[in-house]
Amino acid sequence: MARQSRAPIVLLTRPDRQGQRFADQLRAKIGDVEIVLSPLMQTRFLDPVLLDLPYRALLLTSETGAEAAGRLAATMHNFPKRALCVGDRTATAARAAGFDALSAAGDARDLVALAQRQFSAGPLLHLRGKDSVGDIAETLTKGGTETVSVIVYAQEPHPLSAKAIEVFGQGLPVLIPLFSPRSASLLAAALPLGTSTPIWVTALSPAVAEAALVLRPARTVIAAQPNGESMLHAVAEMLSLPFGA
Repeated sequence: MARQSRAPIVLLTRPDRQGQRFADQLRAKIGDVEIVLSPLMQTRFLDPVLLDLPYRALLLTSETGAEAAGRLAATMHNFPKRALCVGDRTATAARAAGFDALSAAGDARDLVALAQRQFSAGPLLHLRGKDSVGDIAETLTKGGTETVSVIVYAQEPHPLSAKAIEVFGQGLPVLIPLFSPRSASLLAAALPLGTSTPIWVTALSPAVAEAALVLRPARTVIAAQPNGESMLHAVAEMLSLPFGA
C-alpha cells in the first residue's frame, strides 16, 4: 500500500491496554506511523451487591467486564463459571480470568441470539459498565430468559495528555479511531479551543460516526464490521490517502 511522505498523526484515545494493542497491531500492518496514545477514560471497578440467584452463566460485553468478573469471582461463592461473550477479545479476557467462555463473534444482538440459543430460561447475569449502550438484560428477559444487569465498573473521563494537545498544532491531519459514541463526546469536550486541525475519523459503527459529527471531521470512514480487524483496515486505508483527496 502506497504511503505519503507525511502521514497524518494517529491519536488513540482508548484505555491504556487496548490503545497500546491497537498501536502495535497498526504498526505491524502498515509499518512506521506516528501514534500518540492519550486515553480519554480511566477504569474504576465497583463493588456491587448481587442478588443471590442461581445464575446459569455470565454475559460479558467488554474485556473490562471480564476483568471485573474475575475480581468478583475471587470473592464470591457459587459464582457462575460459564461466560457468553460479545466477541473474541472479550472471550479471551474471560478465559484468562478463569471462565469457560464462548464468543458470539459480533455485537450485542449476536450476544442476545447466542444466549437465547444456549439458555431457554435463566437467570443469567450481565456484568456491564456504567455507560453501556442498550439493554441486553431487558431484551432477554422480555424474550423469556430472565437476565439481571449489574454495573461493575465505570469509565471516568480523563483529559487529553500534553502530547495529544500538541498534535493539534503541528499542521498535519489527526486521524482518530473512535470505538464508541461516548468517546466522540469526550473528545469533543477535550479538544483545544479554536483548533483548526483537520480531523479524520474512523468509526466502529454508523452510531459512532453520527456521534462524531460534533467533531466536524474533514473525513469519516465507517468500519465494514464492528470489530478491531475492520477498524485496523479502515485506519490503514485512510493513511494511504493523499491529504487533498
